[in-house]
Amino acid sequence: MKVILLQDVKNLGKKGDIVETAEGYGRNYLLPRKMAKEANAANLNQAKQNKATEAHRAAQRKDEAVMLAAQLKKVHVIVKVRVGENGKMFGSVTSKDVAEALIEQTKLDIDRRKVELKSAVKGIGEYTAVAKLHPEISAEFAVTVAAE
Repeated sequence: MKVILLQDVKNLGKKGDIVETAEGYGRNYLLPRKMAKEANAANLNQAKQNKATEAHRAAQRKDEAVMLAAQLKKVHVIVKVRVGENGKMFGSVTSKDVAEALIEQTKLDIDRRKVELKSAVKGIGEYTAVAKLHPEISAEFAVTVAAE
């Protein structure tokens, strides 16, 4: 029996896949639980259209990530921190602080959780941060930690 999966099914396939399965497994398990639908002509055409649409959206997201990465490579973010009399920092600078400073200074739409520091920020100076914009695309940018 041929079915189109409506969600990921372990050991069978991913959402949108057209798979051949045992008659009983399809009729008694997958179809009643709305995990799949029967692969007739109308459903197959709909599945092909959905895959084409999703591929187009994925290509658009990747293009946007490439453009954003090109903009980020030119960015230089400055993070101001409090320092003591001997030049030691109070606290530390985290990737969240860098992400907030990046968004504030550039007005770019970047997810805070996607920004990571390449090395730990131990004091005042120059550092490198990475923004993971897409599973295949990431962009490095410069971060300067300066005293207030």
